[in-house]
Amino acid sequence: MSSDRDEFGAFLVGFIVGGLTGAVVSLLFAPQSGEETRALIRDKSIEIRDKAAETTEEALARAEAAASEARIRAEELAKVARARAEEFSKEVRSRGESALDAVRKPSSKKSGGETTTSS
Repeated sequence: MSSDRDEFGAFLVGFIVGGLTGAVVSLLFAPQSGEETRALIRDKSIEIRDKAAETTEEALARAEAAASEARIRAEELAKVARARAEEFSKEVRSRGESALDAVRKPSSKKSGGETTTSS
């Protein structure tokens, strides 16, 4: 899951840097006055900042949704694990009691079946 996050972070950084680079290059090569270019740079930077904020909010919402889904899944898996552990415990206890009964029964037959005679 962290690999997906790293890839998305790298994509986001590349997107922002590429956008800024493209905007600056296009503004520098455009035939405009300095004042118009500065205004255009300011407008584009505001636009890019807004897009970056929007993308960040979307990424945060996706991360929160994924974390919530993972938490729910973990709780479900924990319930299943508890149920299986309980079943296993009951089975082990039952087998242990059966084994103990099997050990006790032959010894009680021997002691009950034998009689001692005194001379």
